[in-house]
Amino acid sequence: MSDPAAERSRGAERPVGATDRLAADVAEVVREEVREVRSQLMRVARPTGVGLALLATAGGCLVLGAGAASATALRMLETFLPRRLATAGLTGGYLVAAVVLGRAGLQQLRAAGGGSAWLADEMQQAVSTTASQVVPAGAAAVRGELDRWGSGRDDG
Repeated sequence: MSDPAAERSRGAERPVGATDRLAADVAEVVREEVREVRSQLMRVARPTGVGLALLATAGGCLVLGAGAASATALRMLETFLPRRLATAGLTGGYLVAAVVLGRAGLQQLRAAGGGSAWLADEMQQAVSTTASQVVPAGAAAVRGELDRWGSGRDDG
């Protein structure tokens, strides 16, 4: 980039005043600082990007591990329970754990106050709205399966 003050100082147009020299010096200092900050950000961003990628991969492995553990637990339950009852029990256990952990998390957010408390209220409202739509359908499906199982027509 060309610096007008520096170009004027080289040309024969007019003598450069103290104000022009000061402006040129300040502009050069600012440009150097911007270059240094950009360089520092790049040095920090590379390891940060790699670290975030590793954390995301670790999260994916965690999800896969939880899925494998869930499948193992289901197979163990199926050794002494009918398949559908084992599946329902495991699902129920997960749902109870989600409710307990969710409530504890909401209590922590409310205790933090401010925006966290507002977020907790918004999340609880969203979950309540969704649950009011999902729970009746789920309860009807469970009743239907229990009726089928009780009548001896266990297909699975």
